[in-house]
Amino acid sequence: QVQLVESGGGLVQAGGSLKLSCAASGRSLSNYAMGWFRQAPGKERELVAARGWSDRIPYYADFVKGRFAISRDDAKNLAYLQMNNLKPEDTAVYYCNAGLSITSLHRGGGAYWGQGTQVTVSS
Repeated sequence: QVQLVESGGGLVQAGGSLKLSCAASGRSLSNYAMGWFRQAPGKERELVAARGWSDRIPYYADFVKGRFAISRDDAKNLAYLQMNNLKPEDTAVYYCNAGLSITSLHRGGGAYWGQGTQVTVSS
């Protein structure tokens, strides 16, 4: 079992930056693929970024490439999403997610979810 708790969201102007954190307990993050999803009101949840459990190859959605960076500190059981050059369309609730493989994240998400943290980008 894995428990995930996100933090770091907030209000930022367009072009600004935020760094989201995901603290895990119950299992080591090294055993799981990790990723970040987001969901805006009235829209479907979408995968933003992910990193596999074995080779840790990063994945980025096209709409965040060059702006966001996913990282993980398995020794501290933490995962991060550095968000730069934020845009109003990035406004959403961001969720940390863990699964058995990166494939599970691409298919809607792994079994473990955080509670979400709100990111609001003003224009």
